[in-house]
Amino acid sequence: MNKMQMVDAVHEKMGGTKKSAEDLVDLVFNTITNELKNGGEVSITGFGVFAVKQRKEREARNPRTGEAVHVPAMKAPKFRAGKGLKE
Repeated sequence: MNKMQMVDAVHEKMGGTKKSAEDLVDLVFNTITNELKNGGEVSITGFGVFAVKQRKEREARNPRTGEAVHVPAMKAPKFRAGKGLKE
């Protein structure tokens, strides 16, 4: 399912205009994104937890050339599925 399919599903369930459904979907994604950018986490009971994981710097290889490449430390989004989603 992509974003527009999600907007359509919300529109079917909630009614109203398609624009209001799109605004609602955008609001949810923007809220999650902003919380992760600020170093927080978002826990949705029965679904899962969105969090940010700090990755250490490391050495990797360029798959085309085999040359060693330095990968700096970075933050990466992480999702851990909840029990409701696993069942």
